[in-house]
Amino acid sequence: MKKLIKIIVFDMDGVLVNIKSSWAFVHKAFNIDESETFKRYLRGEFDYLEFMRKDIGFWGHIHVNQIRRILNQVPLMPGTEDTFNLLHKNGYVTAIISSGISILAENLKKKLDIDHIFANKILEDKNGILTGEGNPVVPLWDKGKVLENLLISLEIKPDNCAVVGDSIFDIPLFDMAGFSIAFNSKDKRVKEIADVCIQNNDLRDILPYFISFNKTKSDY
Repeated sequence: MKKLIKIIVFDMDGVLVNIKSSWAFVHKAFNIDESETFKRYLRGEFDYLEFMRKDIGFWGHIHVNQIRRILNQVPLMPGTEDTFNLLHKNGYVTAIISSGISILAENLKKKLDIDHIFANKILEDKNGILTGEGNPVVPLWDKGKVLENLLISLEIKPDNCAVVGDSIFDIPLFDMAGFSIAFNSKDKRVKEIADVCIQNNDLRDILPYFISFNKTKSDY
């Protein structure tokens, strides 16, 4: 398996960062409870674009820098920097496919030198004020299509792709990839379908599935 995998695709929230949701993290900063809106979306009362509009609408017409300041406080998952350093040294292509907020994904791209990122965009006007609109690059149930397009563009076969995720929305990625890891997932369905389950929050524990070495965590 280690010789076959060329690209490793990560979910973001709950995998690379130690929060459940970047959207919920911003809502919490504004003391907003969006749980009923999420339930209505899951019931099919509106599509994902409208779901994004409702979420963004909670924040009002504020400057995007306020959102950036909030998301700058998001903590990395333990071991994330070490993990990406070693994956890149060993020649792996890395990517994020997340229904989280692209501002956070862009932060991680810079910090971790991630090759490709796909996440949902909050739109702003020429003065940086939120318009209330969003660009649904990665709708919750459509992550598989995003991965398919990425692999086509890179001329990489699905069997040569690994995915690391934690939620039911990552299952379409697991179905497509040649190898899948359920990372610190609380969802029984995710753990049942994944090739490997890791039940802790240190991302370095994925490394033995991609790199051969005899080091302890303190040596990373």
